[in-house]
Amino acid sequence: MSNARRLLGAGIAALLTLGWGTAQYARADDAYPARKVTFVVATAPGGYADAVGRIVADRLSARFHQNFIVENRGGAGGNIGAKNVISAGGDGYTILVTTTQLAINETLYKNKGFSTNDLKAVSIPVSAPEVIMAHPSNPAKNLSELVKAAKTTPLVFGSAGIGTGSYIEAQYLFKILAKIDTVHVPFPGGAPAMNAALGNQIPVLALTVSPAIASINSGALRGLGIAAPERKSFVPSVPTFAEGGFPNYYASSWVGFFVPASTSPDVAEKLNTAINSVLNDDEVKRRLTALGAELINTPLPKTTEYFQSEMKRWGDMVRALDLSVTN
Repeated sequence: MSNARRLLGAGIAALLTLGWGTAQYARADDAYPARKVTFVVATAPGGYADAVGRIVADRLSARFHQNFIVENRGGAGGNIGAKNVISAGGDGYTILVTTTQLAINETLYKNKGFSTNDLKAVSIPVSAPEVIMAHPSNPAKNLSELVKAAKTTPLVFGSAGIGTGSYIEAQYLFKILAKIDTVHVPFPGGAPAMNAALGNQIPVLALTVSPAIASINSGALRGLGIAAPERKSFVPSVPTFAEGGFPNYYASSWVGFFVPASTSPDVAEKLNTAINSVLNDDEVKRRLTALGAELINTPLPKTTEYFQSEMKRWGDMVRALDLSVTN
């Protein structure tokens, strides 16, 4: 056989092999999910992200007739959960459920052991605004009164910890926009921070609105400002930041679903479509809006764009406040 014939035969064989491999890959994506899928929630059980992850897991289990289970891997501001998913590989069977903290950490942490380039956003379906609130004994009725009082006495406020979205949102509002001095009291999570505010152990609290809805509506806490473009029906008494003298400043905590960057585009697209469909369920809408969540139904490219814009926006605030975590 001539060299030309050998080369031609080898080329045909290679093309056939490539075609077979591509066909197998496509069939694998079509069959997805063919076994159990694990949602790694990068927070402790019982919180906002955990609740959203479990609601979505339940509905996807019914849709695909496969088990979608939740495992909580909290710690290091969500970095432990993210690293766990990245190391699992891009087969689509280990999915990260995390919050705005992922976007914040890209700038906040100097060495978190991974890059957000190692992940691909498949859906960011819900978002809840941040809120500034106070014990009813506080004389301030809104943000403008709170800031005016802090011009002479430093403002003491609490949050779920330095580096969280609530902390950054509040410090940017107070230090950069209002130009007032603050004393921050960190708490190891939203629940102890809420308890301290309810007990009047701290005069002001910055937190995502979700865990505070019942306390605000009952009058146990007073909402001074919500970081949203308009007032929200679930806390109708709370004025917007704009009403308090700070227009065009919004901040929210979203929950997003991410896969390793090596995950096939078809699997990512399938997950995006499936999670978006979950949002159309009336019972899901009811449960999510009860958490103060707004539903975000976006296709895959828009999800990527949104995440990129969030990294820039929170990164700008982190840099303005000169915040960093070195370990």
